[in-house]
Amino acid sequence: MTSNTRPGTRVLGSLRAADGKGAARAEDRFDTDIDDLWSAITEPRRLARWIGEVQGDLRLGGEFRAHFFSSGWEGTGRVEACEPPQHLLLLTRQPGQLDEHSIEVTLTADGDQTILVWEERGMPLDHLAGYGAGIQVHVEDLGAYLAGRERCDAEARWNELIPAYQDLAASAG
Repeated sequence: MTSNTRPGTRVLGSLRAADGKGAARAEDRFDTDIDDLWSAITEPRRLARWIGEVQGDLRLGGEFRAHFFSSGWEGTGRVEACEPPQHLLLLTRQPGQLDEHSIEVTLTADGDQTILVWEERGMPLDHLAGYGAGIQVHVEDLGAYLAGRERCDAEARWNELIPAYQDLAASAG
């Protein structure tokens, strides 16, 4: 689902509020098969090319540590669901925080392409726009990696996206 809330800004995401917490969702289509995309989102050596450093056990029930390049996020997580090559659910936590939030990725084969849906849930509502823009940066970096390009300038891209996501957040709450 692509929404264009501001001219010239392609927005891949949607935002919503549920039970006093935020949820940010991005969807995009990639010119690769489902197995290649699954590998890109689950293998540490490939994750290091587009999102960040991930160490640990990425199998069902496994625990990991991660550092995301574009946002600077560092924390730990646990694999709650892992159904190759279609569904991955992670629960994550930053050091010093009690609340977990989830990252859920669903892949759907569509001919020679694969549709990715990335949803994060559990963030404070006042951070919803920032998460939405950040998730889109991650999804765009994944696309760049798969196309053989470098990651974007995350800060500049986030700054381009944030006004559109602030508009979405204002109507999500």
